[in-house]
Order: sequence, then C-alpha cells, then structure tokens
Amino acid sequence: MTGSDLLPVAVSCGDPSGIGPEIIVAAWATLRDELPFFMIGDSRHLPAGTRTVLIDAPCDAPSAMADGLPVLQLAFPKPAKPGRPDPGNAFGVVKAIQWAVELVGEGAASALCTAPVSKRELVSHAGFAFPGQTEFLAHCAGGRQAVMMLASAELKVVPVTTHIPISDVPGALNVELLETTIRVTDRALREDFGISEQPRIAVAGLNPHAGENGVLGVEDAIVIAPVCDRLRAEGMSIAGPLSADTMFNESARAGYDAAIAMYHDQALIPIKTLEFEDGVNVTLGLPFVRTSPDHGTAFDIAGSGKANPASMIAALRLARKIAAARHANKCK
Repeated sequence: MTGSDLLPVAVSCGDPSGIGPEIIVAAWATLRDELPFFMIGDSRHLPAGTRTVLIDAPCDAPSAMADGLPVLQLAFPKPAKPGRPDPGNAFGVVKAIQWAVELVGEGAASALCTAPVSKRELVSHAGFAFPGQTEFLAHCAGGRQAVMMLASAELKVVPVTTHIPISDVPGALNVELLETTIRVTDRALREDFGISEQPRIAVAGLNPHAGENGVLGVEDAIVIAPVCDRLRAEGMSIAGPLSADTMFNESARAGYDAAIAMYHDQALIPIKTLEFEDGVNVTLGLPFVRTSPDHGTAFDIAGSGKANPASMIAALRLARKIAAARHANKCK
C-alpha cells in the first residue's frame, strides 16, 4: 500500500449542534477529489441538502466520495438544533469517538480526525471524566502519555499541562512529565513530521523571564533547567528554559522546530495569533494518528453559514500526511 492509496480517514461527528456538521460537509466539498474520509454520526444532523452516501464499512468511502459525503451511520436519539445542544445526544458523541478509535485500531481507517465537542455537555450528560478529547483518547489507547501539539505552517507548540486551572500548573509540572513531553515531541518530529536531522526544541520557562535566577519563581531552576540539561547531555538539541515573552517572534521561531510551553494559554495564544484559522490539534504519543480542528463547537454561529472550515480541512490533510509518514516508516 502506497501513500496515495492509504485507507480513508475516520471523522467523528463531534457535537451535532455545533459547527461540526457544517465544516465536515465543507471539507468534503473541498477534498472529495483529494483525500477520502468518512463521518461517523447521524446523517440526519447534517445541513439540509447535503449529498450523503451511507456506507457499510470504511473501505466503501473512497468510491463514495465523488457522489456525496460518506457516512457510517450512528443513529442519535435526538435531532440536532444548531446552537442548542441536546443532553440526549451526549452519549452518541462519545460513542462516535470510540467507534472511530476502534476502526483505526483495527486498521480499517488510516487516521482519526475529531470534530469539536462540548466538554461541558459530555461531563454533565455522558459521565465524561476527562479534561478533553486528548486525555480520553489516551485512555482509549490504554493509558498512554498523550501529548497535545498545536501545529501550523508558522509554529508547532506543545503545552506540558493542558486543561487545568492556572493555579494548579506549578503543582502539576514535574520532571517526569516535562521529560516525557519533550521526548514524545522529539520522536514525533522525526517520525511524523519528517525532520530527519536532529529536531530543534525550544523550552519555555514557567515564570516571567524564566524565573530570573529564582527572583521570580523557583520552578524554572528546580524542574525545567535540570531536564533541559540532562537531555542536552544526551545529544538532543534543546534550548531553554527561555523567557516565553521573546520565544514567539519571527526571528526566534526560525531557530527551532517546535516549542514546549508550560501551560495551555502560553502555547495557544501565540499559535492562534499567528494562524487562527489554519491551526491543527495533533495528539502525539498514541498508537494511531489523531488530529482535530483547533477550535471549539462555536454554538453561537452554528447553522448561520459563517463557520470557516479551514482548520478542519487542514486537520484532515495533516492526518493523511502523518498516516503516510508512519506507513512509510513501517516499510523501511
């Protein structure tokens, strides 16, 4: 099997009352001659007039793409009203993700791309016990250490801690977590992003000015610097801890392949400033490929026709690219 005939990408539907249905359909319209994929969800939730083809198995998706959006039907108990999530559909949203993971794990699909979900809805109505889809997918993969990367043409950045309150970050940040995050990132840059030379990784400090020798906080000296020193001694190309306020300008970005940030907003603010429409969420460290648009359900504009599908399109293309890279590596 070559990169051009990889199996299709599985797309979990996300919250059907958000912009997921719209951007999936728009992605099909753009990619139908380029990249086969199929949606797992309820075809009744798609925008009126959508051309769909109900398929029996993922292998049917490539031939169906020309005629309509391939859908592996998963019946939901409730209709979908744009902008008004129905509690009765929460379990279906989770089931769509689980089914997609099973198909990718079985080798029936080449990668998984997840449409946006509402964590509040899942926690409140589906007993969802995870901070986000990244952590849930790590659980589905047997409790692996999953790492969230936000990727675009301008920047790749990885937060060490993710969806936790800022007050909890210092306590959550530790040597083991930081070292694992850097190692997983280094491996992904080599194997998934094709950086054959030594990947260059820049590590941000936690505190202003990377702690300024302990004057502005001790975590940089106690946790971050020792990890950077140890990995440099192993031969990895690691810069840091660096002052985060000077890491993301154009000239600084030219000096590294990926940045490691200590918390959610330290990572997401720069990439969303640079590439608000085209950023992609990639989960590193899983035994399967997973990407997602770098935005939420946008209930406020759902059904209005204003949703921009650029991030979904970019997420599907990147999923396909990484799947091809992993396949090529296996064939070496």
